[in-house]
Amino acid sequence: MFFSVTNTHNCYFLSQFATTILPDVSDTYIAPKQYLMEQNITKGDDIFGHPKGLLYLFFAELWERFSFYGMRALLVLYMTKYLLYSDQMAFGVYAAYMSLVYVTPMIGGMIADKILGFRKAIMLGGVLMALGHFFLTFEHPIFFYGSLSLIIIGNGFFKPNISSFVGKLYKEGDTRRDSGFTIFYMGINIGGAVAPLLCAWLAELYGWHFGFVLAGIGMLLGLLVFKGGLNKNVFDNHGLVPDDSVYNRKIMGITQGNLIVYGAIISIPVFACIVYFHEIEHYIVWVVTLFLTGYIVYILKNVGSSERKKLMVAIYFTILYTLFSAIFEQAGSSLTLFADRNVNLVGMNAAQTNSINSGFIILLAIPFSMLWTSLNRINKSPNSVIKFGLGLIFLGGGFAIFGMAGHYVDELAKTPMLFLITGYLVLTIGELFLSPIGLSKITELSPMKYLAFIMGVWFSANFYGHYFAGKIAKLTSVPDGDLGLFSRGILGDITEFVTGLSVSEIQLKEAVFHQLYTYVSVYSGFGVLTITIGLLVVVLSSPIKKMMGNVN
Repeated sequence: MFFSVTNTHNCYFLSQFATTILPDVSDTYIAPKQYLMEQNITKGDDIFGHPKGLLYLFFAELWERFSFYGMRALLVLYMTKYLLYSDQMAFGVYAAYMSLVYVTPMIGGMIADKILGFRKAIMLGGVLMALGHFFLTFEHPIFFYGSLSLIIIGNGFFKPNISSFVGKLYKEGDTRRDSGFTIFYMGINIGGAVAPLLCAWLAELYGWHFGFVLAGIGMLLGLLVFKGGLNKNVFDNHGLVPDDSVYNRKIMGITQGNLIVYGAIISIPVFACIVYFHEIEHYIVWVVTLFLTGYIVYILKNVGSSERKKLMVAIYFTILYTLFSAIFEQAGSSLTLFADRNVNLVGMNAAQTNSINSGFIILLAIPFSMLWTSLNRINKSPNSVIKFGLGLIFLGGGFAIFGMAGHYVDELAKTPMLFLITGYLVLTIGELFLSPIGLSKITELSPMKYLAFIMGVWFSANFYGHYFAGKIAKLTSVPDGDLGLFSRGILGDITEFVTGLSVSEIQLKEAVFHQLYTYVSVYSGFGVLTITIGLLVVVLSSPIKKMMGNVN
């Protein structure tokens, strides 16, 4: 169906509608030449105002996230219900695994920048991740920890480079960038929404390992989509090996490209041991911090004044994202057990509740994409610093709502599912204010020469976030008779104000109420803390915005 549009404003609206609602349809809408010139769009190379490559990256990331979130939804429940790990043990393994999943992107980003290029890094990472999911079907500790290690290493090559690839599709200053990243982010969450529902359904009906197999199939589909894009040359010359002479340079008779593959295989037992001996993870945190600090200082010394200021803002955003991640990532650990033990679930099991957040992203990503585009057109869009502050405020609000569920607890220590769903809705709004915008800004604020590494630094926020998320989750698992840190002093007062539960009343009840109290008290305390920090970010946004230069 063809549209004939003569009014520039209507042309713009229809183009954005097609961009967001129908990203997978071929070029059936022909925009006026004026609009194409304004947006730097080449009609032959774009689909409804966005590069064709975005479509393939969208679906490749969708299937990769399907595999990742499908397994993630099952992991803590698999450990506590099938492997019979204690909550403390399960939280420790989960936190170590999830944090390492986001530290390896720094290494993978550097390797892609210097040697592999985006294309080879993404393919290598996808193969390793697929093997990791399939090996989870073997019931042996070596395969369990080895599988987690394969996914950790594979994600390091895949995750930062596919996100950087999206940024490469847009020229500097291209106003479509935020909209494109929001669409890409929607692909992530389609996979994240569907995977827990299907994988958890299979796991419950036929056994845990069938859920893991389905996750592996999802990863293979992602690889096939990406390979299809390469075959059709939709990425032009982006993502190729940066320097063939460096890639083919031989060390001990082996090319550097092949050495990377061998190194990835050799590192499998190393990461497996770190996850198994997760108590030593704090040493890894120190090592990563020293490495990051040293390399960032090196970059700061080798860039100009303007780039240096922008890079400092990128680091500031990464610190804020670390806080966001530490609170948000209760979703895969303590919130899953909270849903299993203390929520009256209707229509889904505890593992499937992991799809709620992604489901809301799917519903809200298109309106948010259109919102940013519309506000940009009239120069009313809040700058990125304010968006980050609002993101933290909404995140804190979501966890405060989880805490408010305590007002309506029944005689079995169960709370209404409405609070779980509403809390997820509010924190999802916070996520859309912060996470996709952060991805977009990192690609703009980073020196081009170090883009993939800085993208890896951005994902390191998830490494630190998951490390601290594990500490927060452990606060919800306390010895019998102990109601935890948030039951005392001013923290106890905040808990009682938000949840309506007093320590004296809870202590007179059975243990199941004690467990409920630890959940809602931790969520209330960190919810209020996050709201406070978000307000400070908004109030102090002006000097940070000045450092960003021409980046909004």
